[in-house]
Amino acid sequence: MATDRQWLSRPHLVALATIVCLVALDMVTKDWVINLLAQNAFRPIEVTSFFNLVMVWNTGVSFGMFAGDGNSAHWLLVLLPGLVALGMAIWMFQSKQVLEIFGLAFVISGALGNLADRIGRGAVADFFDFHVAGWHFWAFNVADAAISIGVAILLYDAFFNASKSDA
Repeated sequence: MATDRQWLSRPHLVALATIVCLVALDMVTKDWVINLLAQNAFRPIEVTSFFNLVMVWNTGVSFGMFAGDGNSAHWLLVLLPGLVALGMAIWMFQSKQVLEIFGLAFVISGALGNLADRIGRGAVADFFDFHVAGWHFWAFNVADAAISIGVAILLYDAFFNASKSDA
């Protein structure tokens, strides 16, 4: 029996809660790490032999691309991710596939976390720095990790989930 609320299934409600929790976690960790690093004059803090906390202000997109391209680039980098997040939210609410719903929820939460940073701080705060044998992975934050996890879930769902369980 189809109802007007069919788009708001239990997985969709859990996905919404996931988005709220991940955005909150992203914002709290950014505030905490920025304050912690500020107390250390923004010098890197060695946490383990392979992990540091560093302060990187990303004014561009992934890997710093388009950084320093001026005010119009800044607002373009606010508008486009906002539209993409909106499109993904529409996709998420239309989906009946559980993995797809949660993959999209993770990507949306990461996009919203970084979007909030770009609007509120003018740049995205990145600070997790993993390294091995002198090679450093690019600095990232909770929102970036959520996007990566969401994309991995979506790729797994697209290529390996033959059952496509309904929500």
